[in-house]
Amino acid sequence: MNGLVHGDVADGFGPVADAFAANFTDRGETGAACVIYRSGNKVVDLWGGHRDTACRRPWTQDTVVPVFSTTKGVSALVTAHAVGRGLFAYDDPVSRHWPEFAAHGKQDITVRQLLAHQAGLCAVDAPLDETVIADPERLARILAAQRPAWTPGDHHGYHCWNLGWYQSELIRRTDPQARTLGRYLADELTGRLGARFFLGLPDDVPDDDVAEIKSFTKALMPLKMPPSMVLSFLNPRSLPFRAMGNPKFLLDHHSLNRREIRRLEIGSGNGIGTARAIARLYDQFLHPTLIDVPAPVRDELQAPGRDPARGNRDLVLKTHIRFSLGMMKPGGSLTFGTDERAFGFWGAGGSCGFADPATGTAFAYVMNRMGADMFGNDRETALRTAYLRCVRTIRPHPPASLEPDR
Repeated sequence: MNGLVHGDVADGFGPVADAFAANFTDRGETGAACVIYRSGNKVVDLWGGHRDTACRRPWTQDTVVPVFSTTKGVSALVTAHAVGRGLFAYDDPVSRHWPEFAAHGKQDITVRQLLAHQAGLCAVDAPLDETVIADPERLARILAAQRPAWTPGDHHGYHCWNLGWYQSELIRRTDPQARTLGRYLADELTGRLGARFFLGLPDDVPDDDVAEIKSFTKALMPLKMPPSMVLSFLNPRSLPFRAMGNPKFLLDHHSLNRREIRRLEIGSGNGIGTARAIARLYDQFLHPTLIDVPAPVRDELQAPGRDPARGNRDLVLKTHIRFSLGMMKPGGSLTFGTDERAFGFWGAGGSCGFADPATGTAFAYVMNRMGADMFGNDRETALRTAYLRCVRTIRPHPPASLEPDR
C-alpha cells in the first residue's frame, strides 16, 4: 500500500483500506490493525504505523496489543464454547457448580444473569492486588463472599474487571482439567486456530512484540462520557468508582504496559492479541470449521438479550446499553452490525471485535493510541462505516480469501 500502511483487501473492500490510511494521515492514528472476515474468508487484513508511542518501531502483522474490554467478547466466546461442551448451561444457577457462590442470597443467580451484568456483583469490596489475582483459590473465596449491590435481575451494572474472574471460576469448577479461562482459551480456541490472543501473556512472547499503550488525556472525560458517570469518580463510595477502581492499579491504563500486569489473567480487561485473532475467533462462531460450536449455542449468541426488570439504563456506565451472554448487543448508546443478531464488545480507547450474522462478517480493530469516547473512537467509527458500506453493496456470495486458512 504505502510506507505506513500494509496489508491487502479483497475486491470491493477498498473503502476500508482508504479509511484505514486516512486514520493515519487525518485522525492521528499511531499504530493499528483491522481485519474482516466474510462468509468464512478473510477479506480485509491491514496493519500500519508504529507499536511504540515514540514512533520508532513499526507495527508488524504479528504485533499484539492490549485491548481492554474487547477481552470480554473473547471471554464470552470461551464461555459459549464451554456451554457447547456441556460443562454448564446458561440457565443453570451459578451455585449449582460453585456452592460457595450462594452466600448472601446469590443462590438463584443464573449464568445468564451473571453474563448480562445483572447479578449485582459489579464491585468487589475486598482489596484486590496482583497477588490475589494470581491465586485462583483466594480470588474465588473473595468473589463468592461478595454481596449483590441490588436484587439480581432488577438492573444491570457494568461488571468492569470482575466478570471474567467469575467466568474463569465457573469453567475451572466444571472443566475436567480444572483449567482457568485463559488456559481453556489457549487449549481449545486460539491453539487450534494458530491465533495470537493471550489472556495472561506467556513469558515466551517478547516484549518487543507487544505494542505500547498511550492513554487519552483525562481532561477529555467530561467531553466524551456521561456527566453523571464522570461526577461519580469524585466519590470513592459511588458504584462506578467501586466497580472500576478495584484493583487500584488498573485505574491507570498505562499499567498494561508492565510485564507483571500482562502476565495476569483478567478475563474482563487485559487480553493481548492481534486483530487477526479476534476476527478469526468471531468468524468461527459464525462459520465453525476448526472449532466445534453447536448451532444452538450460535443461536443463543444471536438472540436478543433479556433486559433487566427495571430497564436497561446501566447503573455503572450511566447510559442505556444492552448485554447478553457476556456480549454487547445493538441498542441504546451503541448500535453496530446490521440487525439485532450482532454481538461483540468494545474496549477502552476504541478497540473492538464483533460478529454480524446478517452479513456473515466478523470485524476487529485494535490500536495503541486510546480515544476517550465511551465506545469506539473516530478511527474505529470510520472503519466500521466503510465496512458497512461495502457489505451492503457487495453480493453475499463467499468472496475469495486473501490467504488460505489452515
